Amino acid sequence: MADPVEFLGLNISVIVDNLPYLLWGRTGDGEIGGLLLTLIMAVLAGVLSLALGIGGAVLAWLFPGPIRRILFLWSDFIRGIPLIFVIFWLYFIVPIFLGGNMPDSISVVLALAWFTSAAVLYTTFAGLAALPKGQSEAGIAFGFSPLRVLLLVLLPQALPNLVPSFVGVFVSLIKDTSLAFIVNVPEFTTLANQVNNRTQIYPAEIFLFTGAVYFVLCTAFSVVADWIGRRNSRAVPAAA
Repeated sequence: MADPVEFLGLNISVIVDNLPYLLWGRTGDGEIGGLLLTLIMAVLAGVLSLALGIGGAVLAWLFPGPIRRILFLWSDFIRGIPLIFVIFWLYFIVPIFLGGNMPDSISVVLALAWFTSAAVLYTTFAGLAALPKGQSEAGIAFGFSPLRVLLLVLLPQALPNLVPSFVGVFVSLIKDTSLAFIVNVPEFTTLANQVNNRTQIYPAEIFLFTGAVYFVLCTAFSVVADWIGRRNSRAVPAAA
């Protein structure tokens, strides 16, 4: 047995010995897992949530009557329930409607995307509403339809300003993927718990390392979001 490796009084040999497993699980055997699966799930859920959220905001902007109210009610409903319930719903209910099994990781990705798209809808709609009304009026004056005004005039102005918010959404998704633990998806937190159950005597080392990895990832993306926000704020006066 290798000599223990200590850091700040903690025996980190358990981390060193299990690091490949924690980072990518059994990917070599065809089963993606660990931190690699966490990032893949976050990216897929992020892309889907942006598509659903921005698409919902476009519909809400174009149709200010009952359709907008329904979309906002739907968003309020999703935002008003815990994410864990959304995961359970899609994990147990969707396979019933599909008439067959669905990969556990896919059900979690769909749950994360559905839950997060509500926040994206509100954020995108607020970004559109913050633009001067003269932008829409100018597009209409040039003969554009409301849809072309939205796609060619408003969204190209609003979306760059919303990038920091979207990065913040991705940061939240990275943390929220840890809830896949409840349905035994082999992402980072699940594998950390497996290592803890196997060793049984190093819970502090294992879960401090797990938390530190999430912290580093989320902090890095938050720094990127802050940098983008500062850059956009400097670009606004220059374009004026």
